[in-house]
Amino acid sequence: MPKRGSSQTRNSYGYHDRRVGTLNPIERFLIVCEGEKTEPCYFKKFRVPSKVKIYTYGTGENTINVVKKAIELRANDNYDQVWCVFDRDSFPKKDFNNALDLAQREKIEVAYSNESFELWYLLHFHYCDTAISRQDCIGKINQYFREHISCDYQKNSEKNYELLKTRQETAIRNAEKLLAQYSTPNPADDKPSTTVHRLVKRLNRSVL
Repeated sequence: MPKRGSSQTRNSYGYHDRRVGTLNPIERFLIVCEGEKTEPCYFKKFRVPSKVKIYTYGTGENTINVVKKAIELRANDNYDQVWCVFDRDSFPKKDFNNALDLAQREKIEVAYSNESFELWYLLHFHYCDTAISRQDCIGKINQYFREHISCDYQKNSEKNYELLKTRQETAIRNAEKLLAQYSTPNPADDKPSTTVHRLVKRLNRSVL
């Protein structure tokens, strides 16, 4: 879980390169993350063409404040898509649901994970449909990294996107299969579950 109240960070992209009235307008993604490093390091490394810009912001805040930060940043600039990335973790159920409700009212997309973002990484290697803590999830990821990639897993590494890229379709299929088992979705209680793959698929479509 990220440290609460820590300093905010964002990537080095500029915010004023939108091309208006051109044949190839820039499509701009704003991705505001609960974690300060893990999620931003992953998403800002996505392979996208020059017509697509990804702006990441790591808050180190709780779920509701992630959504509020996204609202604030959106008000200060123009974005085609605005996403929040946060985890269920040990946050009170009410807080998690309030964050989802606020995002829905504000027409902001959410890529959530229950319990943690690391579930998305684990699904690149292994289908998991039983509850797993962040600590146990990281332990399994490290095991798979050593077995299949011949290196240790480093949580905040900017290399994780590239290291996992060839297994991304597997992760998407596993995430979709996992969600399908919940006949009546209840994100706060559906453990494990993740919708990170929806953001990944949206970014991938922008490459085409």
